[in-house]
Amino acid sequence: MSEKSTCACAGGPAPTEEELMTRLEGVLAEYCDKPGGLIPALQLTQAIFGYLPEAALRRVAQAFDKPYSEVAGVVSFYSFFTTVPRGAHLIRVCLGTACYVRGGGLVLEALKKKLAIDVGETTADRMFSLEVARCFGACGLAPTMSIDDVIYKRVRPGKVAEIIDGYYAKSESAKEGAAHA
Repeated sequence: MSEKSTCACAGGPAPTEEELMTRLEGVLAEYCDKPGGLIPALQLTQAIFGYLPEAALRRVAQAFDKPYSEVAGVVSFYSFFTTVPRGAHLIRVCLGTACYVRGGGLVLEALKKKLAIDVGETTADRMFSLEVARCFGACGLAPTMSIDDVIYKRVRPGKVAEIIDGYYAKSESAKEGAAHA
C-alpha cells in the first residue's frame, strides 16, 4: 500500500483522470489474481482517487471478473469505503449517549450551519467532510468531535466556527508558504 497521495497541495498539479486510471491498472495487475485481493485493491483504488468513483469500480469489477453489483455491495458494506469525494479533513461528531445528552446534537447543527453541508457530505472546496460517530471513548469529556486524528473535548456550539476557521487559516498559510518557496 505504498501508493502516492493524489494531493496537489504540495505545489504540484493534480493528476489527470488518465494518470489516475493508469495507477489503478498497476494496482489491478498486482491484486486481481490474488485470493482475497478485492479489498486491498479497493483500498488502494480509494487511496488513488480519494474515493471510489463509478468508473473505477466498474474497472475493478471487470478485472476481478465479478459483477459490478457484487463489488458495489462490498463497498457499501464497509464504512471505510466511500463513493463520494471526501474533504481534506474528516470531521466526526460523537452522538453517543453522553455526548448527545451534553450537547453533541447542537455541536453537529453548528457544524452543519458553518460548513453548509449535511452529514455524509463534503464542502464545495473539498476541505471538510462531515460524519457522525457513536463513541470516542471519552464520555467524561463530552461532547467530543474529531477532525482527522485530533479529538476536541467539551466542544460548545459557539466554538465550532473558531475551530473550523483555524483549519482554513492553516491551509491558507501553507498555500502562501508554498507560493513563496
